[in-house]
Amino acid sequence: MSTLFEQAVQRETVPFRYDIVGSFLRPAAIKEARLQFQNNEITAEQLRHIEDEEIIKLVQKQKEAGLKGVTDGEFRRSWWHLDFMWGLDGVEKAEISEGYRFQGVETRAETARLSGKIKFSTHPFIEDFLFLQEAAGRDVLPRQTIPSPAQFLSELQRGENRDRTFEVYTTQQELVEDIAAAYRDAIQAFYDAGCRNLQLDDCTWGMLCDKGYWEHRQKEGVDVNEIAKLYAYLNNEAIKSRPEDLVITMHVCRGNFHSTWAASGGYDPIAKVLFGTVHVDGFYLEYDSQRAGDFAPLQHIQDQVVVLGLFTSKNGELEDKQDILDRIREASQYVDINQLCLSPQCGFASTEEGNLLTEEQQWNKLKFIKEVAEEVWG
Repeated sequence: MSTLFEQAVQRETVPFRYDIVGSFLRPAAIKEARLQFQNNEITAEQLRHIEDEEIIKLVQKQKEAGLKGVTDGEFRRSWWHLDFMWGLDGVEKAEISEGYRFQGVETRAETARLSGKIKFSTHPFIEDFLFLQEAAGRDVLPRQTIPSPAQFLSELQRGENRDRTFEVYTTQQELVEDIAAAYRDAIQAFYDAGCRNLQLDDCTWGMLCDKGYWEHRQKEGVDVNEIAKLYAYLNNEAIKSRPEDLVITMHVCRGNFHSTWAASGGYDPIAKVLFGTVHVDGFYLEYDSQRAGDFAPLQHIQDQVVVLGLFTSKNGELEDKQDILDRIREASQYVDINQLCLSPQCGFASTEEGNLLTEEQQWNKLKFIKEVAEEVWG
């Protein structure tokens, strides 16, 4: 073991040394039940009962895999982000002319559109968290994932949504203030339910890493640097009044749909703003391929924990252990070894379609991550 790894110590708080991003492949029972519900063959109550049973099984599997923080796998959701948005006051589910475009594929054409002013009064995710908390028991930490405020803003300004958004809001500042306020109320509601770790999932920064996206927006007369500052401001406004013992982390993604991706590029364009000004406790960062660039942008990390997503969730092939160890050493040139943790680069099923690997491969991947983490940190 190298001198570097001899300095590494275990970690008992979230983010943990080996961790997850959140979503898991939907089991056959849930896929079948969702289809039956859509065909009016079972009730919403029957569907929820099946989801309950599968979430209990999932939590147990996560414990058996040695995870210290567990999620409900996002088993009750169709999307990683839209389901949360649909649950806010003033937001409705809507069809759009085209879905999100990934490499060679297009998603379902669904979106979140405004029907009125944005507020938080209650939300089905609160009840979902309470169930997860009960299933988790006292020996592991139940973790909650939601899309970031910036992601919500981006959705409301997407294509056909923009006109409707500014029919409801006359200024962008008013829109930003209402999003931040709704999120503050949501965060407090999760906290009151017992949540002590909230993860903000955010693809906006992943898109801002993409040179093609930057050039496209610049041609539209949009200052992408100002967009980055706006996203940072909104995210900070949303979390500024959080309780002191609530750990808030952020997962930065370049797209994850059916094992494909949407954006490419290193963190350089956004590192100073993202790592230097966004006040989260840790970042879950994609680093599973060359598309994520090198580790040099990590020099802008402050005191946050960095969870290195060195392991792909897009296929079941296990990475080369020596290569992973070498990359951890490389990353530690910019961030102290004890500020680093490991995880897959994304969830295994950001949407209910899931990625192209088996459940067995999914669990083998997590077993491998644990093995590497224990070799480094004991």
